[in-house]
Amino acid sequence: MMAIILMIVTALVFPGIILRVRSLASGRKGPRLMQPMKEIAILLGKGSVFGDTTGIVFRIAPAISLSAILCSMLVLPFANQKPVISFDGDFIFFSFLLALGKFFSIIGALDTGSSFQGMGANREALFSMLIEPAFFILLATFAMFTGYTSFSGIFSHFNIAGDYYVLLFSILAIYIFVQIAVIENSRIPVDDPKTHLELTMIHEVMILDNSGFDKALIHIGSYLKFAIFGTLLYNIFATTGMSTFLHVVLFFLVQIVYAVIIGLVESFRARNKMDKNPKFILTISAIAWLAFVLILTMTSRLI
Repeated sequence: MMAIILMIVTALVFPGIILRVRSLASGRKGPRLMQPMKEIAILLGKGSVFGDTTGIVFRIAPAISLSAILCSMLVLPFANQKPVISFDGDFIFFSFLLALGKFFSIIGALDTGSSFQGMGANREALFSMLIEPAFFILLATFAMFTGYTSFSGIFSHFNIAGDYYVLLFSILAIYIFVQIAVIENSRIPVDDPKTHLELTMIHEVMILDNSGFDKALIHIGSYLKFAIFGTLLYNIFATTGMSTFLHVVLFFLVQIVYAVIIGLVESFRARNKMDKNPKFILTISAIAWLAFVLILTMTSRLI
């Protein structure tokens, strides 16, 4: 339960940190830290407008997508505390819940009957499909190395301060998790959420018909996903023997550094050409394979 509370708190300030970093990097004062949350509050107070071509799927998709993301938070551990739900193979359950949320956001976009939103849904589905192998390879490597297949077991028996190859694997794992978060949230370099060109949009073009309360749910889900992947990063750094207070400090420190990195990348890196994105995403899977082979080799399991 502690992990859920901390993730919700992180989600409140995460987008604000990214905006502040981008503003400072470009020499602007920028909005206040809680400005994105104020915009969410305004959207929550508004009603939703539905087009004549939309059906029931479009209306329920934002709520189901957010519900799936909230449920995925139940399996993530914090410090030495077990998550609300924990069982062998729960990381597969976790990925399926995120996939369920993505599925409903995609079919919700298709339900509008808009060619633009269909185009964005097609790209979103393709990129999510291409990044899945990287996630499963990485988590399978964690499971093989620790001997456990649940998030709780994996992270409670993983120590980043182990041998040198563990540190090298941790660096690769951190890079992969950050890239997965960027792709899952359609951020630079895969997508530019601030672009005004519909033909280059991915996620933003999918939610063009959403408004008011429904649009707020979509943005909340996106912010929570950032916090979720930040929690996975925190668990790589977390070690046994620390007090709960130090774990909380480490959690927020990791999340802040994670948000600053996202902001800096978006400030100094341009969006990829659309036809370059599949190659970029498949490269992340190749790095996950490299991490897998590294652990096989260093633990003498590679024949």
